[in-house]
Amino acid sequence: MEKDTNIHLQNSIEKVLLENLKYQNRTRRWNTFFNFLKFFIFLIFISIFFSVLQTIQKSTSYSDKDKKPHTALIKVNGVIAEDSILGSADSIIKSLRKAFENENAKGIILDLNSPGGSPVQSDLVFQEILELKKSNPDKKVYGVVSDICASGCYYIASAADEIFANRASIVGSIGVLYNGFGFVNAMDKLGIERRLVTAGKNKAILDPFSPTNEKDVTLLKARLNDIHDIFIKAVKEGRGDKLNKEKYDSIFSGLFWTGDEAKNLGIIDGFNSKLNVAENIIKEKEIVNYSKRPGLLNKLGSKFGASFKESVFKSFEIL
Repeated sequence: MEKDTNIHLQNSIEKVLLENLKYQNRTRRWNTFFNFLKFFIFLIFISIFFSVLQTIQKSTSYSDKDKKPHTALIKVNGVIAEDSILGSADSIIKSLRKAFENENAKGIILDLNSPGGSPVQSDLVFQEILELKKSNPDKKVYGVVSDICASGCYYIASAADEIFANRASIVGSIGVLYNGFGFVNAMDKLGIERRLVTAGKNKAILDPFSPTNEKDVTLLKARLNDIHDIFIKAVKEGRGDKLNKEKYDSIFSGLFWTGDEAKNLGIIDGFNSKLNVAENIIKEKEIVNYSKRPGLLNKLGSKFGASFKESVFKSFEIL
């Protein structure tokens, strides 16, 4: 009898402990959920707060400044791509048009700091600058390089009236590349069979899961050369006689140089900073930033390295 009582008591204790454990697990899950919910609401609140603050700033200080004579500044920063905040043709062109339309903007500085990117986005901005300069011949555009102005960035810069850099800046890389990977050997080791059906004999050109053949490489190089020719013509059109013609082979080889070397080749005009260009060349030391401003979530994403999309390779890039 005493034994049965002990067993019953033990079972009861185990049952109570089990129920208590279940309760703690439920409580923990709900606490986690509510903590996440509170954090999410907090982020929304902060985002709204900064959006309102940004709107207020735009409607006061920014508008006050652009109603007086000033130098317009437009950033060309980061990888030049359609989804880039400061490197897409859409955002740069919108900023350019605002600066050219504002009669108080006495000159424009392109704040250049980019390794390059899409040839399409670069050409769109290049052509837009040339068109805007034709209709506004008295408003000059100056490219000022900070750390790097390579490839697609230089494509854009070559449309400027003058390009300045620092002696230690990296400038050039006038070339085109294709990035890709091949997984044939890995598939063989894993025993994976590739099943590919196409309509069009060249549809699967440079398929990463099929062996490379010389014909595909030849076709791709032809396309790369076409884009390279467009790039070269743009640079020649923009820079004109400033380029050292005796060094064409080197200039258009895809090499890059320091500011000192770039000046000798004629791909930049001299050494200067944004502040000096504004004050001593444009003659308006007040600088107004016309660049698109990233939102709070974009800033947070860049802080924590959340831009996964930029890490995915792009087929054609002038980098």
